Amino acid sequence: MLLVTGVNGGLGTLVWERLGGREGVLAGSRTPERVPAGGAARLVDFDRPETLAASFAGVRTLLLISAGAAEDDVVIARHGAAIGAAERAGVGHVVYTSLSGDGDHLPYALAHRWTERRLRASASLRWTVLRNGLYAELLGVIAAPGPDGVIGAPLGDGRVAAVARADLAEVAAAVALDPDAHAGRTYELVGERALGGAEVAGALGAEYRPGRLAEARTALAASGAQDFQVPMLVGTCSAIAHGFLAGPGGPGDLAALLGRPPRPALEVIAGG
Repeated sequence: MLLVTGVNGGLGTLVWERLGGREGVLAGSRTPERVPAGGAARLVDFDRPETLAASFAGVRTLLLISAGAAEDDVVIARHGAAIGAAERAGVGHVVYTSLSGDGDHLPYALAHRWTERRLRASASLRWTVLRNGLYAELLGVIAAPGPDGVIGAPLGDGRVAAVARADLAEVAAAVALDPDAHAGRTYELVGERALGGAEVAGALGAEYRPGRLAEARTALAASGAQDFQVPMLVGTCSAIAHGFLAGPGGPGDLAALLGRPPRPALEVIAGG
Protein backbone atom coordinates (compact mmCIF):
# COMPACT_ATOMS: atom_id res chain seq x y z
CA MET A 1 0.00 0.00 0.00
CA LEU A 2 1.22 3.49 -0.90
CA LEU A 3 0.27 6.58 1.12
CA VAL A 4 0.86 10.11 -0.20
CA THR A 5 1.01 12.91 2.37
CA GLY A 6 -0.06 16.51 1.86
CA VAL A 7 -2.42 15.79 -1.02
CA ASN A 8 -4.25 19.09 -0.54
CA GLY A 9 -1.04 21.10 -1.00
CA GLY A 10 0.38 22.54 -4.20
CA LEU A 11 2.65 19.62 -5.10
CA GLY A 12 0.53 16.97 -3.39
CA THR A 13 -2.55 17.89 -5.40
CA LEU A 14 -0.67 17.31 -8.65
CA VAL A 15 0.72 14.00 -7.38
CA TRP A 16 -2.75 12.88 -6.37
CA GLU A 17 -4.08 13.73 -9.83
CA ARG A 18 -1.68 11.09 -11.14
CA LEU A 19 -2.26 8.48 -8.45
CA GLY A 20 -5.81 8.96 -7.19
CA GLY A 21 -8.10 6.06 -7.95
CA ARG A 22 -5.33 3.46 -8.22
CA GLU A 23 -5.83 0.36 -6.16
CA GLY A 24 -3.71 0.37 -3.01
CA VAL A 25 -3.01 4.13 -3.05
CA LEU A 26 -4.17 6.28 -0.13
CA ALA A 27 -4.37 10.04 0.25
CA GLY A 28 -3.05 11.57 3.46
CA SER A 29 -4.05 15.00 4.70
CA ARG A 30 -4.81 16.89 7.88
CA THR A 31 -8.11 17.70 6.15
CA PRO A 32 -9.06 14.33 4.60
CA GLU A 33 -12.61 15.50 4.04
CA ARG A 34 -11.26 17.92 1.41
CA VAL A 35 -9.35 15.29 -0.59
CA PRO A 36 -10.61 15.21 -4.18
CA ALA A 37 -12.71 12.22 -5.13
CA GLY A 38 -10.93 9.24 -6.58
CA GLY A 39 -9.57 7.26 -3.68
CA ALA A 40 -9.48 6.53 0.02
CA ALA A 41 -8.17 9.16 2.43
CA ARG A 42 -6.65 9.04 5.90
CA LEU A 43 -6.00 11.69 8.49
CA VAL A 44 -2.28 12.54 8.44
CA ASP A 45 -1.44 15.41 10.78
CA PHE A 46 2.25 15.73 11.64
CA ASP A 47 1.40 18.21 14.40
CA ARG A 48 -0.55 15.42 16.14
CA PRO A 49 2.07 12.65 16.23
CA GLU A 50 -0.10 10.45 18.43
CA THR A 51 -2.41 9.94 15.43
CA LEU A 52 0.26 8.78 12.99
CA ALA A 53 0.43 5.12 14.02
CA ALA A 54 -3.11 4.60 12.76
CA SER A 55 -2.39 6.76 9.71
CA PHE A 56 0.50 4.56 8.58
CA ALA A 57 -0.93 1.15 9.48
CA GLY A 58 -0.48 -1.29 6.60
CA VAL A 59 1.52 1.21 4.50
CA ARG A 60 4.47 -0.22 2.58
CA THR A 61 5.59 2.96 0.81
CA LEU A 62 5.25 6.49 2.18
CA LEU A 63 5.58 9.43 -0.20
CA LEU A 64 6.52 12.10 2.32
CA ILE A 65 5.88 15.50 0.78
CA SER A 66 7.71 18.16 2.76
CA ALA A 67 5.39 19.33 5.51
CA GLY A 68 4.91 22.98 4.76
CA ALA A 69 6.86 26.19 5.15
CA ALA A 70 7.50 27.10 8.77
CA GLU A 71 10.38 27.76 11.15
CA ASP A 72 13.06 25.06 11.11
CA ASP A 73 12.13 23.62 14.50
CA VAL A 74 8.51 23.16 13.42
CA VAL A 75 9.35 21.48 10.10
CA ILE A 76 11.97 19.24 11.73
CA ALA A 77 9.51 18.19 14.44
CA ARG A 78 6.92 17.32 11.78
CA HIS A 79 9.31 15.30 9.66
CA GLY A 80 10.84 13.61 12.68
CA ALA A 81 7.40 12.57 13.90
CA ALA A 82 6.49 11.20 10.47
CA ILE A 83 9.68 9.18 10.07
CA GLY A 84 9.53 7.83 13.62
CA ALA A 85 5.92 6.78 13.14
CA ALA A 86 6.80 5.15 9.81
CA GLU A 87 9.50 3.08 11.52
CA ARG A 88 7.15 1.97 14.28
CA ALA A 89 4.38 1.13 11.83
CA GLY A 90 6.65 -1.09 9.74
CA VAL A 91 6.68 1.09 6.63
CA GLY A 92 9.27 -0.27 4.22
CA HIS A 93 10.24 2.70 2.06
CA VAL A 94 10.02 6.49 2.33
CA VAL A 95 10.22 8.70 -0.76
CA TYR A 96 10.93 12.25 0.38
CA THR A 97 10.54 15.49 -1.59
CA SER A 98 13.54 17.57 -0.58
CA LEU A 99 15.39 20.64 -1.90
CA SER A 100 17.98 20.68 -4.67
CA GLY A 101 21.63 20.46 -3.67
CA ASP A 102 22.41 23.92 -5.02
CA GLY A 103 19.76 25.19 -2.60
CA ASP A 104 22.08 24.74 0.37
CA HIS A 105 22.49 28.52 0.44
CA LEU A 106 18.75 29.03 0.96
CA PRO A 107 17.37 29.81 4.42
CA TYR A 108 14.98 26.85 4.28
CA ALA A 109 17.58 24.20 3.34
CA LEU A 110 18.43 23.09 6.87
CA ALA A 111 15.19 21.24 7.62
CA HIS A 112 15.47 19.34 4.33
CA ARG A 113 19.05 18.28 4.99
CA TRP A 114 18.11 17.21 8.54
CA THR A 115 15.33 15.05 7.13
CA GLU A 116 17.65 13.44 4.58
CA ARG A 117 20.15 12.67 7.34
CA ARG A 118 17.40 11.21 9.54
CA LEU A 119 16.28 8.89 6.74
CA ARG A 120 19.81 7.70 6.04
CA ALA A 121 20.29 6.95 9.72
CA SER A 122 17.19 4.76 9.93
CA ALA A 123 17.86 1.14 10.77
CA SER A 124 14.67 -0.12 9.12
CA LEU A 125 13.61 2.22 6.31
CA ARG A 126 14.67 2.17 2.71
CA TRP A 127 14.60 5.65 1.23
CA THR A 128 14.71 7.75 -1.94
CA VAL A 129 15.33 11.50 -1.91
CA LEU A 130 13.87 13.72 -4.64
CA ARG A 131 15.76 17.01 -4.47
CA ASN A 132 13.34 19.42 -6.12
CA GLY A 133 14.54 22.64 -7.70
CA LEU A 134 12.85 26.00 -7.39
CA TYR A 135 9.34 25.89 -8.82
CA ALA A 136 8.77 27.85 -12.02
CA GLU A 137 5.49 28.90 -10.43
CA LEU A 138 7.36 30.45 -7.49
CA LEU A 139 9.70 32.30 -9.83
CA GLY A 140 6.62 33.64 -11.57
CA VAL A 141 5.39 35.05 -8.25
CA ILE A 142 8.77 36.49 -7.27
CA ALA A 143 9.25 38.08 -10.68
CA ALA A 144 5.67 39.23 -11.20
CA PRO A 145 5.36 42.69 -12.78
CA GLY A 146 3.96 45.49 -10.66
CA PRO A 147 0.99 47.66 -11.69
CA ASP A 148 3.40 49.78 -13.71
CA GLY A 149 4.53 46.79 -15.78
CA VAL A 150 7.97 46.72 -14.16
CA ILE A 151 9.60 43.66 -12.61
CA GLY A 152 11.60 44.98 -9.68
CA ALA A 153 12.63 41.68 -8.07
CA PRO A 154 16.25 41.88 -6.85
CA LEU A 155 17.55 39.10 -9.08
CA GLY A 156 20.34 41.12 -10.66
CA ASP A 157 21.89 39.31 -13.60
CA GLY A 158 21.41 35.95 -11.92
CA ARG A 159 19.63 32.96 -13.37
CA VAL A 160 17.69 30.06 -11.91
CA ALA A 161 17.11 26.53 -13.22
CA ALA A 162 13.43 26.58 -12.30
CA VAL A 163 11.25 23.54 -12.91
CA ALA A 164 7.56 23.00 -13.57
CA ARG A 165 5.82 21.69 -10.48
CA ALA A 166 3.83 19.28 -12.66
CA ASP A 167 7.07 17.64 -13.81
CA LEU A 168 8.15 17.14 -10.20
CA ALA A 169 4.75 15.61 -9.41
CA GLU A 170 5.09 13.23 -12.35
CA VAL A 171 8.49 12.06 -11.13
CA ALA A 172 7.31 11.69 -7.53
CA ALA A 173 4.35 9.57 -8.61
CA ALA A 174 6.48 7.32 -10.82
CA VAL A 175 9.14 6.76 -8.17
CA ALA A 176 6.59 6.07 -5.44
CA LEU A 177 4.92 3.40 -7.59
CA ASP A 178 8.24 1.59 -8.10
CA PRO A 179 10.33 2.49 -5.06
CA ASP A 180 12.59 -0.57 -5.09
CA ALA A 181 14.12 0.57 -8.38
CA HIS A 182 15.17 3.83 -6.72
CA ALA A 183 16.22 2.67 -3.26
CA GLY A 184 19.15 4.57 -1.79
CA ARG A 185 19.15 7.14 -4.59
CA THR A 186 19.22 10.93 -4.34
CA TYR A 187 18.00 12.68 -7.48
CA GLU A 188 18.68 16.32 -8.41
CA LEU A 189 15.53 17.57 -10.15
CA VAL A 190 16.24 21.00 -11.61
CA GLY A 191 15.54 22.65 -14.94
CA GLU A 192 17.84 22.27 -17.92
CA ARG A 193 17.86 25.94 -18.94
CA ALA A 194 18.29 28.71 -16.40
CA LEU A 195 16.20 31.88 -16.63
CA GLY A 196 16.95 35.45 -15.67
CA GLY A 197 14.69 38.35 -14.83
CA ALA A 198 15.12 39.91 -18.27
CA GLU A 199 13.83 36.75 -19.99
CA VAL A 200 10.82 36.60 -17.71
CA ALA A 201 10.12 40.25 -18.47
CA GLY A 202 10.36 39.62 -22.20
CA ALA A 203 7.92 36.74 -22.03
CA LEU A 204 5.44 38.82 -20.03
CA GLY A 205 5.80 42.03 -22.03
CA ALA A 206 7.21 43.78 -18.97
CA GLU A 207 10.31 45.82 -18.16
CA TYR A 208 13.03 44.48 -15.89
CA ARG A 209 14.52 46.96 -13.44
CA PRO A 210 15.93 44.89 -10.57
CA GLY A 211 15.83 46.51 -7.17
CA ARG A 212 17.97 45.91 -4.12
CA LEU A 213 17.58 43.22 -1.49
CA ALA A 214 16.94 45.75 1.27
CA GLU A 215 14.06 47.23 -0.70
CA ALA A 216 12.55 43.78 -1.18
CA ARG A 217 12.92 43.03 2.53
CA THR A 218 11.10 46.23 3.47
CA ALA A 219 8.31 45.59 0.99
CA LEU A 220 7.82 42.00 2.13
CA ALA A 221 7.77 42.98 5.80
CA ALA A 222 5.04 45.49 5.03
CA SER A 223 3.03 43.03 2.94
CA GLY A 224 1.67 40.99 5.82
CA ALA A 225 4.08 38.08 5.26
CA GLN A 226 4.91 36.04 8.33
CA ASP A 227 8.22 36.87 9.98
CA PHE A 228 9.95 33.67 8.87
CA GLN A 229 8.81 34.15 5.27
CA VAL A 230 10.69 37.42 4.79
CA PRO A 231 14.24 35.99 5.02
CA MET A 232 13.13 32.94 3.04
CA LEU A 233 12.05 35.00 0.06
CA VAL A 234 14.85 37.54 0.28
CA GLY A 235 17.37 34.72 0.64
CA THR A 236 15.94 33.04 -2.45
CA CYS A 237 16.36 36.26 -4.45
CA SER A 238 19.93 36.63 -3.18
CA ALA A 239 20.85 33.05 -4.13
CA ILE A 240 19.50 33.62 -7.64
CA ALA A 241 21.15 37.02 -8.04
CA HIS A 242 24.55 35.70 -7.00
CA GLY A 243 24.56 32.65 -9.25
CA PHE A 244 23.89 29.76 -6.88
CA LEU A 245 20.74 28.35 -8.51
CA ALA A 246 21.68 28.30 -12.18
CA GLY A 247 21.75 24.49 -12.39
CA PRO A 248 23.94 22.19 -14.47
CA GLY A 249 23.04 23.73 -17.83
CA GLY A 250 21.90 20.53 -19.48
CA PRO A 251 19.99 17.26 -19.11
CA GLY A 252 20.12 15.60 -15.73
CA ASP A 253 18.08 13.42 -13.43
CA LEU A 254 14.80 15.18 -14.21
CA ALA A 255 14.83 14.39 -17.92
CA ALA A 256 16.03 10.85 -17.28
CA LEU A 257 13.19 10.12 -14.85
CA LEU A 258 10.57 11.81 -17.02
CA GLY A 259 11.74 10.04 -20.15
CA ARG A 260 11.36 13.31 -22.04
CA PRO A 261 12.65 16.90 -21.89
CA PRO A 262 11.23 18.89 -18.96
CA ARG A 263 8.61 21.50 -19.67
CA PRO A 264 10.33 24.89 -20.15
CA ALA A 265 9.95 27.05 -17.05
CA LEU A 266 9.34 30.14 -19.17
CA GLU A 267 6.36 28.41 -20.74
CA VAL A 268 4.92 27.79 -17.28
CA ILE A 269 5.41 31.39 -16.22
CA ALA A 270 4.07 32.91 -19.41
CA GLY A 271 1.07 30.60 -19.31
CA GLY A 272 0.10 31.94 -15.87
